[in-house]
Amino acid sequence: MREHDSLETLKGVGAKSAALFSKCKIYTVGELAEYYPRYYDKFPEPKTFAELKEGEKGAVIASVHSRMTIKPVRGLKVCVMKVKDDEAVREIAWFNSPFLANVFKVNQKYIFVGEAVLKNGILTFQHPAYYKIDEYKHLQNTYQPVYSLTEGLTNNAVKRCVAQLKPLFERKKEYLSSEYLKENGLMSLPEAFDNIHFPKGKQQIIEARRRLVYHEFFRFLIYMDAMKEKGSKIRNHYTVKDVNVENIINGLPYKLTSAQERTLKEIREDLSGPYVMNRLVQGDVGSGKTIIAILSLFMVVKSGYQGALMAPTEVLAEQHYKELRKMLEPYGIKVCLLTGTVKGVEKKQLYEAISNHEADIIVGTQALIQEKLTFADLALVITDEQHRFGVKQRERFAKKGNYPHVLAMSATPIPRTLAMMLYGDMSISVMDELPMNRLPVKNCVVGQEYRLAAIKFMKTEIEKGHQIYVICPMVNESETLEVENVTDYGQKLKEALPDAQIAVLHGKLKEAEKNEIMSAFARGETDILVSTTVIEVGINVPNATFMLIENAERFGLAALHQLRGRVGRGTAQSYCVFMYGKDTEKNKERLNVLNESNDGFEIARMDLEMRGPGDFFGIRQSGELDFKLGDIYQDAGILELAHKHLQKCKEERFDFSAYPELSWDTGQMLSI
Repeated sequence: MREHDSLETLKGVGAKSAALFSKCKIYTVGELAEYYPRYYDKFPEPKTFAELKEGEKGAVIASVHSRMTIKPVRGLKVCVMKVKDDEAVREIAWFNSPFLANVFKVNQKYIFVGEAVLKNGILTFQHPAYYKIDEYKHLQNTYQPVYSLTEGLTNNAVKRCVAQLKPLFERKKEYLSSEYLKENGLMSLPEAFDNIHFPKGKQQIIEARRRLVYHEFFRFLIYMDAMKEKGSKIRNHYTVKDVNVENIINGLPYKLTSAQERTLKEIREDLSGPYVMNRLVQGDVGSGKTIIAILSLFMVVKSGYQGALMAPTEVLAEQHYKELRKMLEPYGIKVCLLTGTVKGVEKKQLYEAISNHEADIIVGTQALIQEKLTFADLALVITDEQHRFGVKQRERFAKKGNYPHVLAMSATPIPRTLAMMLYGDMSISVMDELPMNRLPVKNCVVGQEYRLAAIKFMKTEIEKGHQIYVICPMVNESETLEVENVTDYGQKLKEALPDAQIAVLHGKLKEAEKNEIMSAFARGETDILVSTTVIEVGINVPNATFMLIENAERFGLAALHQLRGRVGRGTAQSYCVFMYGKDTEKNKERLNVLNESNDGFEIARMDLEMRGPGDFFGIRQSGELDFKLGDIYQDAGILELAHKHLQKCKEERFDFSAYPELSWDTGQMLSI
């Protein structure tokens, strides 16, 4: 068995099963090996209901006290059954599981396992797992892996396939010396793969994860270092003249900040220098990165070349297109828009205009990197919100010309020490000032008892002609988590504010539907947009002045700061309310960082400081830099360790090519 062998080489995997795995982007046995468990099922010592604590996962031995009844509630079939432990009778509920009525027998004992929830002042279970007593004894004190699944693919099917990979794990070639492993408390690579999938205990999971995070970071850093070596030697084929941009700058309704001026100077030097520019502009939300992109494109076009700007969503691409046309067409610059919705004759005409240099600046989405599209003289490519694009996507974009200059822009505030490691192939410009005309967002961290006051404030803002965002962590009601969801929340707001225009947005909608909802909000046709974090990047609505984030404790500080950046983009005072669901001192302390600061870089530093070493069983927080296991905040120490070791390996001329484990397939690159 080899890494690149098809999944169909595994016993029990035919064309149908392989198709299901492909939906999870797993095609080879090597990819399956790195399809790590999402979490682990634990099987605690059974207690009585009275001994449980709210929110705690527990197990209770109880006998069935009465037959199951099924009640329709809000479109759900709620299946309720009474059970009795040593002390009392409780009602347990399941959702949409009427088949269970034939599973349980009255007076027979079972072990029920779930998260304890409070219903009418009594602790009970909702939708618990259930086991026969002998079956449970075999599972007790073990950790069973639970994988992300797609419809038709069961957890047991994944476990059976992964079990066949044990010989592959054993053959993993270790590239770290035994001394280095011992000195840094790292598990060997074969052990780590085995223990992440088949753990012998909690400590083994933690150690396996630590080693595999190191492995992931180390491979990534090797790849980025190779990219830097390659990029630093590419000659500049598109030398940009000293173009005068003063007329545009003087026509702005604001003065450039010193950070903007410094960044523009660095870009000018790159564009006119001997080598190709590969620069990251890291600017906090609202720091004015867009005008830097516009001025850079202007300089390139006025030197006789083409420029392109790629945005992560159609709505954002359209907004950039309108802004560029408004600012640059008076200077005789032709701007065009190319997105996935452009079809047929219009698409063909656009392709011809771009390849004949009848278009100077091309704004679009990933449609810009389609193979059939060719540019006449592409000198500069800009990726906006660049962390949303994988390295492979950016490479394909950059290859559209004869090694054009690359300018990547990101509003993700990463501490500089981490950015230097993660973006090792790029020069970095930091824009850490806000324009003078921006009023800082006023923040508030509150519990759920303030929700009515928040809704009343929404009404006031709508009456002023302003717009509002409400962020919820989930799309639909959860059977196990008591957190807000956009579907129900949208309905509640329609009842509370019947005169308001309310729309609901989430990632499960079709792309065209999402674009229309965001466009309508951008046009001012919607008063309140109830959304998941899908709006974190995507629209610029200066008229939006209020944001309410429900269950704010479920998001990382960096993600919350990004969300908050959707308001405060106009001249009116803006507000952001962080509402926590679980009232704990730790939650309040974390969220208070946002209450006290609007500085994304300071928040990122505090986020890093407050994380500590992290816990594999905790919630991943960074979101942006989506490694399979690693979290750049939680695992900053491991990232630094891997970075130091890479520098040492380079000094000692270590032969990376001797270890297939260290190759990085750009087809599987991260969104970083």
